[in-house]
Amino acid sequence: MTKLTDDRPAVSDGDVTDVVAQPAREQAIRQIERRRRYWISAAVATVGMILLAAIWAISEYHNAGGWPTRGFSQSSGIHDEWNIWIIYPAIAWAFFTTAFGLDVYLRRPISESRIRREMERQARTR
Repeated sequence: MTKLTDDRPAVSDGDVTDVVAQPAREQAIRQIERRRRYWISAAVATVGMILLAAIWAISEYHNAGGWPTRGFSQSSGIHDEWNIWIIYPAIAWAFFTTAFGLDVYLRRPISESRIRREMERQARTR
């Protein structure tokens, strides 16, 4: 959903009318909700990744017959070597969490003046 801002000047006597204040208030509420959703989803994803890593460690400990004394490999079932497949979901988790965070914190609302400029630009090209 596109966020809009109302960059019109406030009333000079300090009173801001409901017409001007309401869109800004709604926009602020939406941004707060987006940040909350980000932090909740990041926390849930982190807990999920920790659980997945614990399951991976337990299964690899059982499959390899102990700790990885000979390192890691792409094979499974080799004695004293653990399969390293856990890096793929960890990389995906880091990528998606970062992308969502960048979207939440770096995307700026579209101002009314920017909308007007774009409408004028489109009108000129017709």
